[in-house]
This record gives sequence, C-alpha cells and structure tokens, in this order.
Amino acid sequence: MFYYRHELASVKKELAEVEGQLQILLDRQHQLAEKRRDLEAILKQQSEQTNQVDDKKWETKDFAWSKELEEKMTSVFGIRALRPMQLQTMNVTMSGKDCMLIMPTGGGKSLCFQLPAVASKGITLVVSPLVSLMEDQMMALEQLGVEAAMLNAAATKEHVKYVQDAMIDKKAPLKMVYVTPEKLAKSKRFMNRLEKMYQLGRFARLVIDEVHCCSQWGHDFRPDYKFLGIMKRQFPEVPILGLTATATTKVLQDVKKILAIPNCHLFRASFNRPNLYYEVRPKPSAQKDSMDEIQELIKSRFRGQSGIVYCFSRKDAEEVTMELQKRGIKAGCYHGDLSSKERSRVHKLWTASQIHVVVATVAFGMGIDKPDVRFVIHHSLSKSMENLYQESGRAGRDDKLSHCIVFFRFADVFRQSTMVFTEQTGLDNLYGILGYCIDTSRCRRSMIARHFGEVWEASQCNSKCDHCDPTRSATSNKRDVTRHGQNILKILDQAACTDQRVTAIKLIDALYGKGQGSLKVKGLDTMSISREKAERIVAYMLLHAYLKEDFHFTPYSTISYLLPGAKAGQLRSGISNIAMEFESKVVRNNSSSSQGKGDNSATPSSSEEPSPANKKGQAKPKLVIVKSLGHVDSGGDKQTVKKHNSLTKKRKPVIIDSDEDSLDCLAFDDDIVVPAKKKVSRCETFGSSVANGVSSQSQKAILVDDSSDSDFQS
Repeated sequence: MFYYRHELASVKKELAEVEGQLQILLDRQHQLAEKRRDLEAILKQQSEQTNQVDDKKWETKDFAWSKELEEKMTSVFGIRALRPMQLQTMNVTMSGKDCMLIMPTGGGKSLCFQLPAVASKGITLVVSPLVSLMEDQMMALEQLGVEAAMLNAAATKEHVKYVQDAMIDKKAPLKMVYVTPEKLAKSKRFMNRLEKMYQLGRFARLVIDEVHCCSQWGHDFRPDYKFLGIMKRQFPEVPILGLTATATTKVLQDVKKILAIPNCHLFRASFNRPNLYYEVRPKPSAQKDSMDEIQELIKSRFRGQSGIVYCFSRKDAEEVTMELQKRGIKAGCYHGDLSSKERSRVHKLWTASQIHVVVATVAFGMGIDKPDVRFVIHHSLSKSMENLYQESGRAGRDDKLSHCIVFFRFADVFRQSTMVFTEQTGLDNLYGILGYCIDTSRCRRSMIARHFGEVWEASQCNSKCDHCDPTRSATSNKRDVTRHGQNILKILDQAACTDQRVTAIKLIDALYGKGQGSLKVKGLDTMSISREKAERIVAYMLLHAYLKEDFHFTPYSTISYLLPGAKAGQLRSGISNIAMEFESKVVRNNSSSSQGKGDNSATPSSSEEPSPANKKGQAKPKLVIVKSLGHVDSGGDKQTVKKHNSLTKKRKPVIIDSDEDSLDCLAFDDDIVVPAKKKVSRCETFGSSVANGVSSQSQKAILVDDSSDSDFQS
C-alpha cells in the first residue's frame, strides 16, 4: 500500500511538472503568435507606405489646384515652404480621396486641412474632441482672416442659426465648421443640415482630428467617435481625412474598419524626434527630495529656459507650483478646475516667456505652438506610451536639443491603475509604460519606435537617451531573484489564508519584516536588497503575470490590491525562474551633451532670477500663488488677527478667479473674508508674499480632490 501511495505521489508530482512545462510552452506560443501578427502588420504597412511613396504623383505641383494652394499658402498663411507629408496629404484630400495622416506632435497637421479648406469650394467639417483646441485654432484663423465657426454647448441660438444657414448658402464665405463628436451623435437637426449641404454639393470634406479616439484599442477612446462610422454611408462622395499623432498598427487597422475606409491612402511620418533626449530618473519618495532634484535641473541645466512639468492630479499641480515658486522659479499652474480666463492668462505669460515653467495636468498641451520648450518633466507616470510621447513631443519644436524626463516611482503606478482599469486597454497601456520605466539597458528611442510599429536600431538614437549616452557611467548585472519572487507569493498565500487584502506597499513592508504581524511568514528571509530593487521585482512580476491587480471600491476611492497571477504556480513549483538586470549607481558627466550643451542646444534667453525676496526694487511678473485663506500678515495687532481668524477658521477653501484683463493679475488666492458662493478678485505676487512674511507653512493648495484631468476637456 505504501509503495502505491509513494508512486502515486511521484506520478502527481511529475504530472504537475509536465503541466507546468506545457503551460510555459503555451504561453510562449501565444507570445510568438502575437509577435508574428505585429511584425506582419508592420511589414504590410511599410510595404503599402513604400508603394505610395514610390508613387510620386502626390508630391508634384502640377494638379489643377496646385497654383491655388501655393497662392493661399503665402497670401493667407504666410508660409513659404511645406514640411514632409503635408503636400502629399493636401493633394490626396483635394483629389477627393480618403486619407489618413500620422504625424508627430508639432509636425503641422492642422495646415493639411486648413489650407485645402481655404482653396476649396464649399465647407470643410472638422470633428475635434477638445473644445480648447478648437478655440485655439479658431483664434488663429480669425487673425488670418479665414471664415470659420465653432458649434458647441456654449453657442447661442443666433450663432447656431447663422452657421446652419451659411452651410446651405452658396454665397456664404464660411469655409470651416468645427464640432465635437458629441454634436454629431446627439443633434439630429445638425445631421439634417449636413445632408442638405451634401445635396447642394457644399460638403467639401470631413476632417477627423485625433482619429485614434475612434478605436477602443486607442489610449483615448471616445464612444461618440464610433458614430462617425455612419458618415461614409450617409455621405459616400465626401473624402475623409483622419489625423493623429499617436496610433499603433492595431489602432490604425481598427480605425479604417470603423470609418469604412479600408483602402485609404496612409501617410506616416516617422515617430523619431532626433533632437529629443529621453531619460528616466528614480523619483525620491519624499516630496522635498523630489522637488530639490527638479529645482536643481531647472536652475542648472535649464537655467532661464521654458519648460513644462506634468503632474498626475490638480492637487499635485498646485503643490508643485507652490514649491517651485518658493524656490525662486517663475512658475504658473494650469489645470481643468481653473477658469478659462486664468488658464489663458498662464498660457500667455508662458508664451511671452514672462514665466519659465507651466506646471500642469494633461489638460495643458493641445495646440501649443511655442517652439523653444527646452524640457518636459513628468513629475509622475503617464497613463500610456501614447500619452508620454504626445506630452514629451511638446518640447523642441524648433529642432534644437530638448529633454524629456520621467521621474518614476513605483507607488505612482497604482495611482494610475485605479484610474484606468475600467478602460478596455487601460491596464495594458499602463503596463507598457511601466516596462519602459523599469528597463535598465534597452534604447528608450527604440522602445518607443517598437510600440508604434516602427523598427529603429539603437545606432539611430545618436546617444540621445540615458541608456545610449556614453557619458553616463552605469553598468548592469543580471541576478537571479527567483527566491525573492517565491517569498512574495508566500506572503500573499498567507494573506489569503487569513482573508486579508494586501496593497503593494504592505507587501513590500512585509518582505522587510515590517508592518502587520499576520503577514509575517515563519522561516522567511528578510530582504537583503534595497527597497527600490524590491519594488522593481514586484513590478516585473506584475508585467509577467506572476502577480495581478485586484480592484475594490470604497465610498471615497478605489484601492488596488495584489494577488498571485496566472503564472504564479510555475514560480512556486520552480518551473519558472526570474532573472533581472539591476543597474549600478549612475554617474553623470555634467559637461556632456546630455546636459544641454552642444550644437543643437539653445542658449538661455535670460538667466534665472534669484529669489524675489532678495531682489527689491525690480519689476517682477506676477505669478500664480495658492495660499491658505486663513492666513493673516503678522504685522497686524493681536486683536485684529484674532477677529480675522475667528471669521476665517471654519471656512472651506475656494477658488477665487480674477476678472482682471491685465496679465499682471494672475492668481487664485487671498486672505480676504468672502461671502459664501461669491468670487472675489485679488492678486499678489510671489515677491510681495515673501516680503510680507508669508511662511511656507501658511501656503496650501486650495483644491483637495486628487482626481486627475482627462486628456480631453470638452
């Protein structure tokens, strides 16, 4: 009997090993099949693109409309030469054929439909997801004297009537109508007017900006964009022009199918921006330390130069703005909770270089035309590679050396994951950028290229990333961390036995023998490596399905917990091993080209000002300051202070917008007692707040919600 039991146990063990090996092979088969599909799609797309590039007819200037285009280009837009892909795109859409253009941020996509619209008879309908972007383009067209209109929720009945009448009036000078996808999807009256315009032969073309929003695989899927799928059926003779800066091969195929334009011409500019230097830096856990590092970057490498600091939430944006201002850096805050007047004021000050840094959420960026942005710093992780590429692409539009720096901290992953997990591809997109950040050796540029379906060699990077930069002294060594991974699973197994949920922070604490006693596993060795390396191991396990996130809602937030993943069994049994590369301490040579010195680097327009408190009697631009409403200058007598404090002690923070037209008034603050629900205008400079004795403790962010802005503020 004992013999049979022993043999049965042996058979079960061997069977489990075989099943584990089969699972590894099946996983590998799935990975290879997916890789094969991606490579086939890339090759097919490149072949189609090559065939179209070989067809030189779209590059010529001997079409019936060529002289008109050239004349309007100089007389209306004041442009003497076009950029690559612009002429081809214009010729295709002017010929009445469908076309899609994928061009990096700042490549000149808007001209590809604005110039043909001016040179064409009839009206060009432009569908855009972002009201602020439409407003920017409308202002620019107004300055150029081009007749254009925008229909959104704020439009008056009189304006709507004027636009709809002009759409069917052959004598009307109107050339472009901007609408949101929601307007098309929800307004039957507008669709009826489009049909009449089409019957009269006045529907020149349909332009879909940010066309990747059509696809549920895109990083910014908008449900109302799917309504555009009926446009080809309703208006078969109207050419469609789709524009985007970020679209993977999979998204492009999906968009073609949704819009019913499978044979459209595709023009795709390279995603490579050779003047951008990509870098990932570890983000210190303490806010003061991370701000010290950002301050050092701005005051040394980017002294006196323009840049953007992107933050995860509105609250983060305000806190970072205050920290930079307290450190003597001219910074302004921009996010969706500020009034349009305040946002416009910050934008104008920055454009005029009266302030050097805009600290913003993703609400800032679309339609920016400032060419001399020398740096884009991500204070926290973006939600996808597409977002990172688009946001960092706002640097260096003048083709001079510019820097794109991500400050990565493991905890930021879970701030993002609890926001994006409800999207169909939200976690996949987030894990894509997580892999980008924890990689220690591959060329950053080639990783971006591969994500967007291009193939670049590391040699094409030209030392423009932290991994390819020869002046950056760092070495990587491979280590087997299987035992650490198995210990992580043991802790999670123990938590499951006691019906506990474990967050990533609690898990890492338990690895070091800290935290709850119920999570301590007997006989488990405590971690002998740094916490940063332990976090990288957990991140690696998350990316490779040894761990998975489990989301739970509370009345006030969403929390991410960690559970064993699909491949946890292979790791437990020893079938799978984990080997990771770890980087030694990085030493940077300050005299290297990566520090912004070299042929392509821009000379600072002016040196950074010292702290305003040390500069009396000199004019200073007035900046955005956020202060606690309960602060009182220390110069008053005690009785006055006590009375003021009693009035303000129980008041909730509010945003106080300025109604001033002057750029000198840029604020949301002050100490004045304000009646409930009433906005008051009052501004104060950073310099005067320092001079009046405002302590750092009295300055606080007014917004307390930690929600992030979405990419599109309709």
